[in-house]
Order: sequence, then structure tokens, then C-alpha cells
Amino acid sequence: MNYLTNEKLVIVGAGGMIGSNMVQTALTLGLTPNICLYDIYEPGVHGVFDEMEQCAFPGANLSYTVDPAEAFTGAKYIISSGGAPRKEGMTREDLLKGNCKIAADFGENIKKYCPDVKHVVVIFNPADVTALTALIHSGLKPNQLTSLAALDSTRLQQALAHEFGVQQDKVTGAHTYGGHGEQMAVFASKVKIDGKPLSEMGLSAERWEEIKHHTVQGGSNIIKLRGRSSFQSPAYNAVKMIEAAMGGEKFTLPAGCYVNDEKLGFKNVMMAMPTTIDATGVHYTEPTGTPEEMASLQASYEHLCKMRDEIISLNIIPAVADWKKDNTNL
Repeated sequence: MNYLTNEKLVIVGAGGMIGSNMVQTALTLGLTPNICLYDIYEPGVHGVFDEMEQCAFPGANLSYTVDPAEAFTGAKYIISSGGAPRKEGMTREDLLKGNCKIAADFGENIKKYCPDVKHVVVIFNPADVTALTALIHSGLKPNQLTSLAALDSTRLQQALAHEFGVQQDKVTGAHTYGGHGEQMAVFASKVKIDGKPLSEMGLSAERWEEIKHHTVQGGSNIIKLRGRSSFQSPAYNAVKMIEAAMGGEKFTLPAGCYVNDEKLGFKNVMMAMPTTIDATGVHYTEPTGTPEEMASLQASYEHLCKMRDEIISLNIIPAVADWKKDNTNL
């Protein structure tokens, strides 16, 4: 089996449903044979390790550990799903305090054991602030760390495909920006249905609002249907992000990235933007939309600022003015 690279990939939270799916997806796509499964729960990660070996992927060189030093040392790529799962009735923001503490430890482990890591993807919620926390504590450059945001866009794409009875990949430009949460900004102005602008498809304002609501509540809908939070779709999207960072197919769906841009008016946050991930890291461009869409994005940004300020007040991250003491790249 030909692999994209031989460099070490660490899956954090590998004993869980998202983590185990990421391991299998990474091997199926042939990213690297050298994957370390890390989790704090030994029976779970041990069981995933055994199952992955029993898949008998040719050339695979798997390991598992509950020791962060063993896991992170020598890592060139990391995907972390190592937070508490979202349960029914919880918003992503309900997870804020506990998961940001986990993210701070995660960032410190990167700084201590693998400061030369090439790219990190953070997918445990609330991903915008857990990723920001990890970035501050890790010492990495902003283009080296991203968070999962594409899932909101693929949910919007799915809803529009079902609405108009077309294959899902015939829906283009269906993107959400800003926060990966209930305050996300859902953009319609660039959407095309099989090449035709959405504005020409006769979709009523009322139906569009229903589709937007369904998109925003996409994670909650999965919990209601399956009795647990999403695991297959976030796992696949996260692995595709790290594949791009390894030099594979570029990732062009929105990704959460660090934005500190005077021109755009967005400062010191992680937020979903129009992005491309490739072997040089993540790169964003300016989002464009109608006045209403841009106002929605501004509101989402302001919500992210409030969440950032909350974790500052909890002493999980320092005040913005002191970030450079932890990370000179900010």
C-alpha cells in the first residue's frame, strides 16, 4: 500500500467514536502507516488498537498509549477529538469550561514534546475556543493549527440537495462562516444548485429560514436520531483536513483559523473563514456576502469574542495583551 507520508500522525481521543473512525479513515485513505492512538482511557484505546490491527491494513505501523510524552514525541501531525462529548440538551458552549482546560493541557503537550509539529486539527467543541486555547498554549504559528468548521457547510449542502432533489455535490458555495455553533453565519448568496444561483430557484424566505435553522441545529438533530453526537462526519472531515496539510488533495471547505485582521475588523479569534489548507498550512480570504450576511457574520464574531473573554476570566488563557508571553507567533 502506498502512503502519502511516513511521518507520525497522532490521534488524540482515539478510544472514542470520533477518534476510532479517524484512525480507520486515515488508514483507508492511505495517509501514513505510522499512527499513534492516544487516550487517557486504556481499555478503550487498547480495544481500538486491536480492531485496527485486525483490519490488517498493509504496512500499518500502529501504536497506542495513555502517556502523553510517548504519544506526542516525534509527532508531525495531530488531530484531537480528546474532549468531553456533547450530550442531548447541551449546546456546544455548555462544554466551554471543561474542554478549554483540556485544550490548554493539549497545547502545553505540543509545546513540550513536539514543537516542530507541522499541522494540528482540533475538533472537540466548542471548537473555536478550544482551538484558540490550544494555539495560545502550543506556541505554534497560526497557519499550523485549524479547527473543524466544514461540517456546518456540508449540512447546509445536504439540506439544499434534498430540497431541490439533486446530487449533493451539485450544490456549490453552500458555506457557513464565523462560529462553529448556534451563532454561525449561514451564507446563501454564493450558492448554486447544479450551476443555477439559489436566488433563481424560487425558494421562499420562510423555507430558507427553516433550512438555516436545520443547519444550525444539525448536531442536535443527529443526537435526537442516533442517541449520540456525530462521529462519522466530523472524523472524515478532520482527516481530509490533515490529508491536505500532508500535501494531499487541498481542503477548500471552510475551516476555523486564527484571524487578527485590522482590515476585516476581526481580531484575536478562531473563526470559520473561506480557507484553503495545503502543505504550507491554512490560508484564508475575505468573506463576501450581502449586507444581511455580513451583519450575521459580525454578530457571530462578537459572540466568539464573548466566549474568548469568558475563558480569559476563568484564567484558562491570559489576557489578549499577554498572549505573546505564551506564544511569540501571535
